[in-house]
Amino acid sequence: MNAPQYSARMDNVIKLKDAEFRDAKVADFSSLAAKDNANPISLRADRLESPYGKSYSAYLTEAIKQELTLAGKYSQASNVEISGELQKNDLNAGSFTTGDGLIAARVVVRKGGQVAYDQVKSATITWPSSFVGAVAIPAAAQSYPKLVQTLLDTLFSDKAFLDALK
Repeated sequence: MNAPQYSARMDNVIKLKDAEFRDAKVADFSSLAAKDNANPISLRADRLESPYGKSYSAYLTEAIKQELTLAGKYSQASNVEISGELQKNDLNAGSFTTGDGLIAARVVVRKGGQVAYDQVKSATITWPSSFVGAVAIPAAAQSYPKLVQTLLDTLFSDKAFLDALK
């Protein structure tokens, strides 16, 4: 099964729109090979794959591009580049009542080739789940975009990140 495509969160778009920087481009994120950086994500008896080249690092790249584009701050010609590495990425379809997800990424901003920002950001979310797989698995899959939105909210709320984009 494919994870839902990313849909920008308007709060994130507004944060970027209100930030005082002209524009930025996004380079492809890489993915750390680690046990808690699942690709595909195992959801009980099912597998959740990214709709972007079957890569969750590509999912994160696309999510940042969407947010910047909707804020009017994306330009492939910019000398400010956002890149990084997806380090943790997993969902738990839950036991009886709740499911949870974890994501972490190292985010790097380069200005004219020089590193201006290099930090790891992470996010967790929970959602109502069920013992019944037919309820729990779709609930987990539908929660993935929210997990990424939460990660980006954390990133876009970081003054040091926004300052690095100036």
